[in-house]
Amino acid sequence: MSIDNILQSLNKLDMLHKSLLEVAYKKTEAIKIGDMDSLNQLLKDEQAHVAGISQLEQQRQKEVTDYLRAKGIAPTDNPTVALVLENTNIDEDKAQLTKARNNLLLTVESLKSQNDLNQKLTMQSLQFVNLTLDALRPKPDQINYSKSEVQAPSKGKAYFDSQA
Repeated sequence: MSIDNILQSLNKLDMLHKSLLEVAYKKTEAIKIGDMDSLNQLLKDEQAHVAGISQLEQQRQKEVTDYLRAKGIAPTDNPTVALVLENTNIDEDKAQLTKARNNLLLTVESLKSQNDLNQKLTMQSLQFVNLTLDALRPKPDQINYSKSEVQAPSKGKAYFDSQA
């Protein structure tokens, strides 16, 4: 059994992750300028990418499982490319798999750092909005009603004259 199907899956996963990385870059710009309409559209695009990646990942796991079974190895719960690398004797196949795997890992790492940046920018924007709202809202101690201004009626004097 050859590794061609696994390589194709890894390359497709890498392409989809790179496309998702482009969406993350656009998302960063939308957050910076505060373009909420663009940000909403980018979030929808991101969800579509994640769904596609999920399907491809399931396909990759199936292909790795099939490859390991063809080699007479019992597959694990989480079939990885590392297991294929350990059980492949052909140097050319190992080199191709290693290259494809490293490319995908590099793209995923870039995506992770970009998403971290987006999360930090979003938190900063949220803090700015909260700070602005706090500056505009009156504080409870700024309200003109304080206990010292309200006088309780004295015991001998009533505000309502019942004899009238």
